[in-house]
Amino acid sequence: MIAEELSGKRLGITGATGFLGTAITERLLRTVPDCELVLLVRPGRRGAAARAERDILRNDAFDRLRNEMGTEAFEEMTKRRVTAIAGDVATDGLGLDKDGREAIKNIDIVIHSAATVSFDAALDDAVEVNLLGPMRVAQTLNDVDSNAHLISVSTCYVAGSRRGAAPEQLVDSSPFFVDVDWRSEVNSARQTRQDTEQRSRTPDQLAKLAAQTRRELGAAGRPALAAKVEQLRQRWVGDEMTQAGRARAANLGFPDAYAYTKALGERALTETRGDVPVSFVRPSIIESAFADPFPGWIRGFRMAEPVIAAYARGLLKEFPGVPEGIIDVIPVDLVVAAILAVAARGPQEQPDVVQIASGAVNPLKYGQLVDLVRSWFSENPVYDDHDQPIRPPDWSFPGRGRVTKQLKRSQRGLEAADRVLSMLPLRGRQAEVCARIDERKTQLERASGYVELYGAYAECEAIYQLDRLSDLWRSLSPEDRQQYCFDPSIVDWTSYVREVHLPSMVTQARLKMAPSSGVVESRSTRLRRQVLAPQRQLAVFDLENTLVASNVVASYSWLATRNLDDVDRLRFAVKTLAEAPRLLSLDRQDRSDFLRYFYRRFQGAPIEQIREDSQEMLSDLLISKSFPQGLRRVREHRKAGHITLLITGALDFVIEPLSPLFDYTITAEMDGATYERASANDDNVYSGQLIGTPPTGEARYQQLVDFADEHDCDLRESVAYADSTSDLPMLEAVGFPVAVNPETKLASMARRRGWLIEHWSKSPGAPSKPL
Repeated sequence: MIAEELSGKRLGITGATGFLGTAITERLLRTVPDCELVLLVRPGRRGAAARAERDILRNDAFDRLRNEMGTEAFEEMTKRRVTAIAGDVATDGLGLDKDGREAIKNIDIVIHSAATVSFDAALDDAVEVNLLGPMRVAQTLNDVDSNAHLISVSTCYVAGSRRGAAPEQLVDSSPFFVDVDWRSEVNSARQTRQDTEQRSRTPDQLAKLAAQTRRELGAAGRPALAAKVEQLRQRWVGDEMTQAGRARAANLGFPDAYAYTKALGERALTETRGDVPVSFVRPSIIESAFADPFPGWIRGFRMAEPVIAAYARGLLKEFPGVPEGIIDVIPVDLVVAAILAVAARGPQEQPDVVQIASGAVNPLKYGQLVDLVRSWFSENPVYDDHDQPIRPPDWSFPGRGRVTKQLKRSQRGLEAADRVLSMLPLRGRQAEVCARIDERKTQLERASGYVELYGAYAECEAIYQLDRLSDLWRSLSPEDRQQYCFDPSIVDWTSYVREVHLPSMVTQARLKMAPSSGVVESRSTRLRRQVLAPQRQLAVFDLENTLVASNVVASYSWLATRNLDDVDRLRFAVKTLAEAPRLLSLDRQDRSDFLRYFYRRFQGAPIEQIREDSQEMLSDLLISKSFPQGLRRVREHRKAGHITLLITGALDFVIEPLSPLFDYTITAEMDGATYERASANDDNVYSGQLIGTPPTGEARYQQLVDFADEHDCDLRESVAYADSTSDLPMLEAVGFPVAVNPETKLASMARRRGWLIEHWSKSPGAPSKPL
């Protein structure tokens, strides 16, 4: 009896915060009432015990046991039977302190399920966890003089990209295993990381990253650009390490770095286990539960879910695979039962292998799975943003190369369109075209990633043999077969896919399975209500293209041509238009430099006349080009009791007539100087030089932070309105950013981040005058 054999035992579990580890923990606590568990977890800020409580015991896998026992009894039981210790399998000695080493001294069985299961993991990360992790567990057991039975969870795919029968044998016993020294692979992976880090810091590579940052953020300010460059550099290093893992795995005959490092991890553990008895359990593709803890239980996205979700959304028009080939899926509760059966059986004289898969006895064909998924989503379609049902596409099962070429062609077309449109001064609803192109590019990149990551598994034709699993199954009593079923033949794939897995998957993926109800408020309405909620404290506004459809060039031009005749005004217009490309380029590079350059044109302008003209400009230019919805929003914030603040790079005399609308204003200011005029009349004139740093980019951010500190405002409870990525530091500083008539880069960013986007327009009766 499995429960009797494990009763009274002390079991250690690594990877308990993961999908399989959580399921193992739940089954042991529910069906083996007299065992104790020691969970090795990486500690959060509050320690290992708090993380185990939050990330493991609060999972819905334990709802069944919690309901059976009652919440109070469940919590008492877990405190008595579960010990969480801080550790990390990616660290020598598992990162254990003295108490942690003491806790594992008397462990009888260790179930090592911790792994980097991501198929696109960086090479060195996969090496540290998947290859060296099992060996570190065994070394630590040896160090504390423990003879605990170590059950290392591996994967069937250590057999590599082979066809036909794949028996339950150690990897180096296979005639198809390429004999490589795992120690050299470890050293090479670590050296690759160092070399890649070094290449990422070369001047040429940093220049490429800086150019990419400029394309994405525009004139967001030097600190924001620097932070983005570093983010892109780290991402580039990660991508390069992922590609290095794929290349090395393919070179050795494995579908990816996960299977490659798992295979070498088996070999390293076998060679270095010392006195620790070892068993390997190799599942195939682990998916949602067949029955325990409840049908359809799953944690996180596995391999199939991202592909199925993308298919249901219509994003994957094609996917590679062999329709008559086998998708070797096994429900997680069958895997757990097999592991516990191996634990109860005990170790063998030599390390042995037990595979738990379905292909050899109850195959699910790839074409059959696609048909089941297509028919289910035809009956239960996903709905798009316009509440229209999405028809699932028909796949023709092309090869990976053909699908990849199709996706690459689509990506190149979108990139060309994006480059052209990004050069145009689009904003507001027009800019959303670019935002939608950006979203489509992201979707295509994701689809390409799925093809690259999972295509090899859809084309795999290995049949994993289950001789030892069958022997183990035959050795069980009828009671154990009922309680700990791991017979793959019991799964009716049609029922499992349609009635268990897909309903659970759509919930997990939060797919939109019904059109929106008329009573459900839109996201924009909900966000708008949040920004005007009484608990907000500060509302900060940009001016140009946020509250008025004007800019510093327009206001300067109005003032400069105020007293010119028609001929001179025409000359001014032609000259200004000719200079427009240069001004636009400078503005995109650095907003602060642009303002300093442009404001020098005010040198010699009489102060009194400019201020008088600015009063008239309020009605003739600013008010006529204002957005009534924006001005109402300012008043709504004031009515709600929020402090209102205008921060703008416009000059103080330009916005002075608007200042009564706000509680406070922060503007650019210009120095006055004495200018000797030819008429010998001395007037006070502007020097064309700014006083202090203009409020743009990071300077605007700092001025906002200082203002909030001075007025005791919590920026997390504050709102900011702006139209450009040059305002990104200010928008990111507050809890409720709002993109108003955003230019293309900000429109894309706001959509990705879920910010409120407002489209404000001038009054229909506003005059439209040429320059």
